[in-house]
Amino acid sequence: MNNSVENKIIVITGASSGMGEAAARHLASMGATVVLGARRIDRIEKLVSEIKENGGEALALATDVTNKDDVKNLVDTAINTYGRIDVLINNAGVMPLSMFESIKVDEWDQMIDVNIKGVLYGIAAALPHMIEQKAGHIINTASVAAHLIFPASSVYSATKFAVRALTDGLRQEVTSHNIRTTLISPGAVNTELLDHISDKDVQSANQEYVGEVGIPASSYADMVAFAIGQPENVDVNEIIFRPTAQAL
Repeated sequence: MNNSVENKIIVITGASSGMGEAAARHLASMGATVVLGARRIDRIEKLVSEIKENGGEALALATDVTNKDDVKNLVDTAINTYGRIDVLINNAGVMPLSMFESIKVDEWDQMIDVNIKGVLYGIAAALPHMIEQKAGHIINTASVAAHLIFPASSVYSATKFAVRALTDGLRQEVTSHNIRTTLISPGAVNTELLDHISDKDVQSANQEYVGEVGIPASSYADMVAFAIGQPENVDVNEIIFRPTAQAL
């Protein structure tokens, strides 16, 4: 069977851990060149070394997605190094869940900056090049929380609802440029996201639940590879996946 991922130039934000790291490993193993952005440069440099030791091609750049210049530099470096960008995976995200009554305004701001503006900065950096190429694929990571709300998820859900809206709006606008768009909404996946919840009661409840039903980050990597690997005239617009045991 033809491997449609092979030889693609794929930029991934939030690649230092969890789903971004898993996607980088998997796509590189399929023959893609991966350009990795994250704040923790030591982690992505180590990942690049591992990928190259296994015969793959990868590049790492320190990237804070709340800084539009950082994101532009990430995309521009991919293009200057490899000549094009085939796929952008806007994966970087934060999830400091809390109840409204806790008034964690700084955390609300952080989620807006990373989860919404970070995605927009990625689109702004990649879209002009993809329009010029008359080809490309933008993948945005949302969450099942983009489709439902539960106590302590309100602001996080709002940011992911926003990613849903902008992704479908983007889809409608770029079809004439032969650009594909995919929204991927994971359910309970075992990552570091829960480690950064400052409300210990909320953190404990979510860690207990995800600990019971959570699936590995490689499940996200499989979904990304599926969407990218479709024929160029097939646009997988949305994927929602959960552990089989997850009812929510």
